[in-house]
Amino acid sequence: MTVIKELFFFGVAGVIGFLVDTGVLYLLKSSLGLYYGRLFSFISAVFATWLVNRHLTFSHRASGLSLVNEFARYFGTMLGGGVVNYVTYALLVYYLVFVARQPVWGVAAGSLAGMLVNYLLARVFVFRGRQR
Repeated sequence: MTVIKELFFFGVAGVIGFLVDTGVLYLLKSSLGLYYGRLFSFISAVFATWLVNRHLTFSHRASGLSLVNEFARYFGTMLGGGVVNYVTYALLVYYLVFVARQPVWGVAAGSLAGMLVNYLLARVFVFRGRQR
């Protein structure tokens, strides 16, 4: 699979992750607030994107790890992009009233900011094995 195709499918996984992230945030924001709710929504989105990426984007690459270890490594590497994602989100929520009122814009901006970082980390550190 070419890098272009991988990036396309990684983007598809990202859209799914964005929908999960936003949905969970909106379910939790009234009880946990915009910041703690986002932590739980991010974890849910990482799990969703891992499932899509392992079965679609990187299905031609073996990680050589058990499912539990693969997810742990994936989650750990996604924290790099997650930091970029969350900092972007938090800054926008803090400084822009319209984003605090409609946090979907902060989730979207954060998701885009962290996507390239996450792709590179997933490709290099998780799904780095030989092609199947």
